[in-house]
Amino acid sequence: MEEFSGLVVEKIVPEHGLRWTFGEIKVSDKRGKKHAFTLLGVIVQWLKVGDRIKVRIREDGSYFLYKVYPDGEVQIWPLFYREFLNPRYSPITGEVLYEYRIVAREASNETDYLAIVELEQYHYASKKELVAIWRCKDGKLIEANIQPTCDGEKAELVAIKSSLPASRFLVLELRDREAYEPAIIGYVRVDPPIPLMHRRIEKNGEVFIEKNIRIKVFPKKWIYPTFWPERLMKKLKEEYDELVRKYGRRRAHYILSEKIKEEALETCNTAAARIARVVIHPDYRGDGFGILAVKAAIEWIKERRIPEMRKKKHLVEVVAQMARYHPFFERAGFKYLWDTAGGKPVLYYPLTKEAEKLMKKFLEKDEYAKKHKGILYRPRFKTSEMLRGPIILENVSKLYSSTLDIEGLNPKIQEVLKAFGVIRRTVQRYVLKEIRLNIDPGSIVAVVGLSGAGKTTLLRMIIGAALKIKHPKYIPSSGKVIVPENVKLSALLPGEIEPIFEDESLLEHMFRKLGDEIAAIEVLNISGLSDAVFYRARFSELSTGQKERAKIASLLSEKPNLLIIDEFTAHLDALTAQRVARKLSKIAREQKITLLLATNRAEVIKALEPDLILYVGYGGVTYISRNKQDRR
Repeated sequence: MEEFSGLVVEKIVPEHGLRWTFGEIKVSDKRGKKHAFTLLGVIVQWLKVGDRIKVRIREDGSYFLYKVYPDGEVQIWPLFYREFLNPRYSPITGEVLYEYRIVAREASNETDYLAIVELEQYHYASKKELVAIWRCKDGKLIEANIQPTCDGEKAELVAIKSSLPASRFLVLELRDREAYEPAIIGYVRVDPPIPLMHRRIEKNGEVFIEKNIRIKVFPKKWIYPTFWPERLMKKLKEEYDELVRKYGRRRAHYILSEKIKEEALETCNTAAARIARVVIHPDYRGDGFGILAVKAAIEWIKERRIPEMRKKKHLVEVVAQMARYHPFFERAGFKYLWDTAGGKPVLYYPLTKEAEKLMKKFLEKDEYAKKHKGILYRPRFKTSEMLRGPIILENVSKLYSSTLDIEGLNPKIQEVLKAFGVIRRTVQRYVLKEIRLNIDPGSIVAVVGLSGAGKTTLLRMIIGAALKIKHPKYIPSSGKVIVPENVKLSALLPGEIEPIFEDESLLEHMFRKLGDEIAAIEVLNISGLSDAVFYRARFSELSTGQKERAKIASLLSEKPNLLIIDEFTAHLDALTAQRVARKLSKIAREQKITLLLATNRAEVIKALEPDLILYVGYGGVTYISRNKQDRR
């Protein structure tokens, strides 16, 4: 392998599509010989003439480039690439239920960024939000969420509107996926620290603003000089105002920022980074991908000194309102320090011992931080008290009787039935016969059996006892069902007992039942609807599978200690069904909810890890528990 060091003497940044288009740098070695290397424009834009570069060239012609600093080397090429396994474990045995193979890598081609645009839409609750700017060949700019066409040709992606020229993107690529699954299931956007940060303090009903809080806690040189084009824009205020009048603030900012970004990029050199976005595809939420994405980004930032590839990084910063409602940043190791002047929580992750000490000192000494101790998210969803005793079925039988009569049928149909000996017949059969069963409080029970075997009938008997329903369908023919006095049942029997959704958003529906907005979001997240688009959606706007998850969330919002669901996950694909089953099983165990679910899906039963499996058929119930197998 050939190895040498030299200085950057020339760089060529692509005019368009620099995030996925190659530029070039020329490195002069100690003999004065110039070597040309092609790199993506997103890397080239951060390099300066005079930067020292170490080069390693393999025999096959591939090369590795490193920026050289007094405190070490930083790899800049090839791009960051790391494989992760994301296993989902059993909370009972610790065994792997299922797992994903994920590649976290820096976005490198136009397809990656088109996927990011598609995912970016999920960051917004408003359907009207347009997230990308596109350029036609004639120079016309268009705002749209999908790639538009201009005179029959596809427009070029110019910018993701919320991003900065300084932004870097890490994508999560799903490996070993099915043909119908997306390649990119999430991304993280990393920016330099925001230029200014003040702290909001509430005391005795009054609000106070503490200026420049960060540099009172961390060294100023860690935060500055950051990417701050607004300061440079002041020099071009007249031109900016004209563009605002013509195009609006966002597009004006983009047009003018192109003029000043080079200077802003050249001066930016911080010891911190900011995670500005974490977006996971809605179908893959609830399986730890948010935490995985954040942890992968932390490794990327620390190893490659992202985004600038200059100073050693001490801190990762997050300013995110959603951190109040979802703990994945804290689960990845972030600590909550304060709120911005605008009321958004700010969290930090220390990359060095020095940063860790400064954060610890602040949390121990600051008058307000001592109260929250670095913890922002505190779960609010809690169900009723656990059942005070078992559910008991004492010699329960259910006899169904029906009479077949051909009178009134079409004469030709009568002739056919007579040929089979059917004239008038009374059919009686036991769907359940002398069932004796105890279901302990807090148990998770899977009810399985062929169609028509009696699964729903068994559930009806328990529902009837819990809700004191007098309809014959819910009362045993003989025997009795005993439920604890403190039972609080929520049930879903499709077509019989279902939650009622008014013309309201899902979040409003859950809030109406719970009276707590954070708990409302928690039950939606548990049910696999962890996205602001779903929070604001009405039940009628959902797909069949999403409606099933919304019903589960509605049931949980009733704070039951007994939850019964027939045809559980019947309308969900295998992976989503496993996710929902695992999450529901987990919350049931945490909240000590007694859970009875009818399903015949093996992958769902595996994810549930039931304490008891009831096999229903031919009037009997065979049950298998973890410790024994009996027949009744």
